Amino acid sequence: MKKQIEAKNGLENYCYSMKNSMNDEKLKDKFTEEDKTLIEEETKNALQWLESNSSAAAGEFEAKQKELEAKFNPIMMRIYQAAGGAEGAGGMPGGMPGGMPGGMPGGMPGGMPGGMPGGMPGGFPGAGGAPGAGPTGGVDDLD
Repeated sequence: MKKQIEAKNGLENYCYSMKNSMNDEKLKDKFTEEDKTLIEEETKNALQWLESNSSAAAGEFEAKQKELEAKFNPIMMRIYQAAGGAEGAGGMPGGMPGGMPGGMPGGMPGGMPGGMPGGMPGGFPGAGGAPGAGPTGGVDDLD
């Protein structure tokens, strides 16, 4: 049930994120009329599908999102490359809507800078607590 809700929300968020990208001040001039038409029509259709299929299985929501990503990612990569030239280091301002499909190949080089704020939800299994954490306030130096 939780996976179904997360998949449904993910698809809905992806649709709205794409629509919002077209209005982003740094990006909106980079979209062609064909891009805008495609994104508008496809997100509208997906949101209507969501309404009509709100009890679909998680896999159906995920498949629908992958279908949209296949259509939108080439557009967004072109848009971000065009916008990236003015950004200096390039990259994707504001991140890529919906995240990078399949994650970043090979993970993030060197890990996440500064670690993950607040730690990983649920912690890392078997890693123990943070130094100084816990009811005793840490272990006293025995030397």
